Order: sequence, then C-alpha cells, then structure tokens
Amino acid sequence: MTSTPLSQETRGIRAAVRKVSAYPFTPIDVPIKLDQNENPYDFPAELKAEAARRMLERPWNRYPDLHADKLREALARYEDWDAGSIVVTPGSNVLIKILTELAGINQTMLVTKPTFSVYTLEASLLDAKLVEVPLNPDFSLPVAELKAALEREAPGVFAIAEPHAPTGHADRPEDVQELVRHAEQYGWVTVLDEAYYQYSGTDYRDLVRAHPNALSLRTFSKAWGLAGVRLGYILAGQEIAHNLQKLVSAFNVNILTETVLEVALEHPEYVQRIVQETVRERERVFAALQNHPTCQALPSQANYFLLRTPDAQAAYRHLLSRGIVTRPQDGQYLLKGCLRVAIGTPGENDTLIAAVNELK
Repeated sequence: MTSTPLSQETRGIRAAVRKVSAYPFTPIDVPIKLDQNENPYDFPAELKAEAARRMLERPWNRYPDLHADKLREALARYEDWDAGSIVVTPGSNVLIKILTELAGINQTMLVTKPTFSVYTLEASLLDAKLVEVPLNPDFSLPVAELKAALEREAPGVFAIAEPHAPTGHADRPEDVQELVRHAEQYGWVTVLDEAYYQYSGTDYRDLVRAHPNALSLRTFSKAWGLAGVRLGYILAGQEIAHNLQKLVSAFNVNILTETVLEVALEHPEYVQRIVQETVRERERVFAALQNHPTCQALPSQANYFLLRTPDAQAAYRHLLSRGIVTRPQDGQYLLKGCLRVAIGTPGENDTLIAAVNELK
C-alpha cells in the first residue's frame, strides 16, 4: 500500500507521533459525571477561601520555586519522605511521560494488559518497545509471566498499578513485592502507580524505601478532590529522583497550584472523611446490584468499578439517557461488555442503581 506523501509542513514530525491517536476522551455535559474516576466532592469551601486569600497576598509577577521546593518540603513532612527524593509535576500524566523519557526511549515499557492508557500512549509516542502481559482472568497479576518478561526483555520501565486501572483490583502484597525484587535483579525501573491507594488501604512506601529501583506514583486528582488543580508526585530513591528531576521543566508548578496544595496538606483530615464515605458507597452500590439478572458489578478496591453488561454500548446509551455518563471499556482485553463507573454522591449512586435496574 502506497503511503500518502507528507506535506512540506509535516515532514519534520516524527512518524511515531503522526500515527498515534490523541488521548481518547470526549467530554459530555450531563448531570451525573461518573466517567473520569473523580472525587464527587469539591475541595472544602473554607479551604478554598483560605487558598484564595493566600493567593491574593502573593506576587503573581514573580516566578515560582524552580522545582516547587516549598511544596516538596510540605509533601516530605506529610509522606515522611526526603524532600530531595520527591518529584512533582502538573499531574501524574506528565510524570508517566517523563518516566518514559527516563527509562523507556529506545528501551522497554512493560505493562499489564489492560492498563492505564497513558502508559501505552507514551510508549508509542516516544518509541519505547511496548510489551503487554495479559492479566489473569480474575484481574490479578500474572506473576510467573511477568517475571519471565522481566528476564527476557531488555530493561526499561515496568509499571504496576495498585489498585489496578481500569479494573480496581488490588493484588496480594507478596506478589507485588516478589515482582519488585525480581525487576531489581534485572535492572528495571519499577513504577508502583498508587493513584487510588487511599481507597484500597494499601501503601507501598516501605517497599520503595527498600528497593532503590522502585518508586511510588501518587496524585492529588482523586481522593484529595483536586483534579482541576493538576498535581502529581513521585516518591523515589535519590538516584531515580535526581535523574528524573533533570527531565522536569523549570518552574513547572505555578504559585496558584502551590498555594492550594499548601492549604490541602495542612488539612489532610478532610481526605480521610471523604474516602471513608466513598468506600461505604462503593460497597452499597455493589451490594445493590448483586442480584441483577443480566449485569454484574465486579469487585473493586478503588473509587470506581466495572459493570459487565450484555451490551456495553446499549447500556452506555441507556445510562446517558438517564443523565449519567460512564466510560465504555469493552474494547479492551478481558473487558467485553464492561463500563467503568465511578462512585458518586449518595444521591447520584441512587440514580445509578435505579437506572441499572432498568436494564434487561
């Protein structure tokens, strides 16, 4: 097949960029938004007011800290971590990109199948060799197969999400530990993506402390309720953090974001309160849908779950007609018929339960 000649304007664009589709998301304006795994509760109003007060007091004509140093110090106190071994960027998507730049370009990106789509997207954009190892049918880690891939492939980035995206499955800690140890033996940089760890009660900081090849990727977009502010961070050992920081653009976190995060880290108690309610709601929704004749709510340890239906597109359209937007997943391995559904407020969840019960 003859390829279309490039225009004068596009000849300099790398082929990998031209052939990759953009991040697959189209916003839909409906009353109940359950498609992006967001916290249904906004940042508390009193904390918003305090952040706004501090913003107005700060000069906006001056550059922020070169590498968000004050914010990293606040995170270090909160996480009990060395500030010099924390890297922050506007969102964890940016961190995945620079992790691919750190250890994936001309090397390997090893992930499970399915996984968070940004890993596969960045591997394709940056010419990393993408190796996908299918999850077990119960969504657990295929430990033996992953260990074989770690031995077989040239090292690069090895990403494990705990809990897993998009399934919400949380693996046995001993399996995660075994894989981190094995990856270390073969020179891999292991990413423990803990975007949803508050909802599962897991925490792999001690594992990262014990293995300098590993790092924890965390975000303020989920449990903290600050997706609109955009801040992700990495807890790592000194060597990974030092080299990763070289790839972070100077002044990449603005003073407005820094101020909001400063206030949030002074009042972390609100997060635990919201997480507890979300977990209660998750279990309530799951219980309410257990006896559905055709749909199956799959167990999850995150703030979302998979709803397996006879026809994902028909179910998606039906829920949309009831003012609820979800995220179809049926094109992915193991996820035939599945919608990914975030946990909302109690009222939103009541509407969801009623709408699902209308499905035949």
